[in-house]
Amino acid sequence: MDHSVLREDMVDGLEHSLDQFDEAVDLAMRNVPRHEFVTDSPYQNKPTAHRKTNTTILAPTTVARLLNALAAEPEDDVLVVGAGVGYTAAVLAEIVGDAHVHAVDITRSLVYEARTNLQHAGYDAVLVDCRDGADGLPEYAPYDRILVEASAVRPPRRLRSQLAADGRLVMPKGTTDQTLVAIEGGEVVETFGPLQFKPLLVDGEQTGGVVRNRTKREDPEYEGRGWHAGSGWEQEWIDWGGHN
Repeated sequence: MDHSVLREDMVDGLEHSLDQFDEAVDLAMRNVPRHEFVTDSPYQNKPTAHRKTNTTILAPTTVARLLNALAAEPEDDVLVVGAGVGYTAAVLAEIVGDAHVHAVDITRSLVYEARTNLQHAGYDAVLVDCRDGADGLPEYAPYDRILVEASAVRPPRRLRSQLAADGRLVMPKGTTDQTLVAIEGGEVVETFGPLQFKPLLVDGEQTGGVVRNRTKREDPEYEGRGWHAGSGWEQEWIDWGGHN
């Protein structure tokens, strides 16, 4: 069976399993060749382990949920925090145009892979850079839409500052119990049910590390409180983006 048939079957399955499936997202996922991004069973609706970086490639249903919540429109300028292998960026490129999609990832090897995958799939104009996700990509701000593929107690301040006045930021909000939310004007305006992601990594950390490195932004809070958690960045007492 060829890839196009498998892709149609995959999206047909998503239509039946999701309560909401935006027409633009539906069409985009039918057009993007997911096998250019995922080599292991690319059209099965399941998360896939990325062996080189110890990360997880999102299941198609998760990508659909994120993009349904994002509600991007043609020619919106979009920032994806957590480029991964580039598939989410490619689906967005189908919706808004590839020159309007920007993506960052803190893991350098994933940045290189996402760039290569996007080029092979025909989305050469998507920009992918190696950055601390909490810093965003201010050079190309403001963004009409920001998608954060990592959890946080609240969106980092620098990301909020890069949103357009009427922009929308979508992220899994919370620590242990997470909810997919859409934020506009600094407030949660919609919720889209539970979703579990790893915490947003910050500068100096790399995916797959046994213990996360502490950073200059986290240390003052950690030392001042005298707390001794094994991992601190996802704790509620962190003032996200509050330290330079």
